[in-house]
Amino acid sequence: MNSSFPERLADLHAAHAVGDVVILDLFDEPVSDDLINGAGFEVVSREPLTVRRLRSLPDRVGPDMRLLVCGLNPSLYAADQGVNFARPGNRFWPALLAAGLVTVDRDPGHALHHHHIGMTDLVKRATVAASELKPDEYDAGVARVERLCAWLRPAVLCVVGLAGWRTVVDRKATTGWQPDALGGVPVYVMPNTSGLNASTQLAGFVAHLQTAIAGP
Repeated sequence: MNSSFPERLADLHAAHAVGDVVILDLFDEPVSDDLINGAGFEVVSREPLTVRRLRSLPDRVGPDMRLLVCGLNPSLYAADQGVNFARPGNRFWPALLAAGLVTVDRDPGHALHHHHIGMTDLVKRATVAASELKPDEYDAGVARVERLCAWLRPAVLCVVGLAGWRTVVDRKATTGWQPDALGGVPVYVMPNTSGLNASTQLAGFVAHLQTAIAGP
């Protein structure tokens, strides 16, 4: 698969409203279901390949990523804003800026193109709360992210949200480097950056991000 496809699909996602139906005639080779789902679309028809734009967030991924950030799933607010971790009270972007990993606030495209920081989610479906997600969505999401890592080989997969990782992968997990790679990529798990998480302050999130970017 062409490594430029995810960004082209992300741009297509941004250019359309929720529910818009689009014929994918701008690609010169087959587009996998992983790419379509990761970009926040669902397949409507195969001949010709036609997709519907969902209320979701597109992956912002590409080759040579220093860090692939992975949330549990988008909130409806984030999906509507088109930005991962978009809520004003979320400390993710302030921590990225303070850690020196990005230079522009709340701009996933700039983070990817200028700093090689990519973004995805374990589950692409946007919800009000993670409790709405189903076990089969978790299983399918982990498998998709594993394939994404095996394909693009980011230096590190950084999962934001220990509770989510425990629910999805390892109920005994702790923050930090995980014992098993995903798709051949080392995995670092950090706390949830939501403003509701009072047990970790901004400096703590900064330290986690700096540890992750430095590698195992």
